[in-house]
Amino acid sequence: MAGSEEMIGVVGFASMVVRPSDCLIALGLGDLPIVATSHLSNLMECASLAALGECLDNGESTRLSKIEIEVFDSVGIGSEIRASATCTDRQGRDLIFSCEVHDGDREIARAQMKRAVVERVTFLARTAAQSIVGQLPR
Repeated sequence: MAGSEEMIGVVGFASMVVRPSDCLIALGLGDLPIVATSHLSNLMECASLAALGECLDNGESTRLSKIEIEVFDSVGIGSEIRASATCTDRQGRDLIFSCEVHDGDREIARAQMKRAVVERVTFLARTAAQSIVGQLPR
């Protein structure tokens, strides 16, 4: 993994246009035609991954390990929203991000996100082994 000084302060961006299928009502999560919180979270994850694009070593990836999200407002179908994610800290193999989602100048959501850096092949092998063990008769 690259040094802390190379990761702290990196910023990534992501955007999306809210479609009918992105709304609470379409996902069975309520009866309002507003973007689902899970899509706000996904957008912030995409922004954090964009920030890390040049920072990870070959064979490394990250996975979400924790997110604390606050939603301040809502957006409806057709709105174009954008997320930003800034790496603010590194704690061992964990990277901490400060994230925001905006609709124009209006802040929609904010989150603190922790992403764990993993070695891709080892992580996938361990995950596959755990799946196999979980399928064995007891």
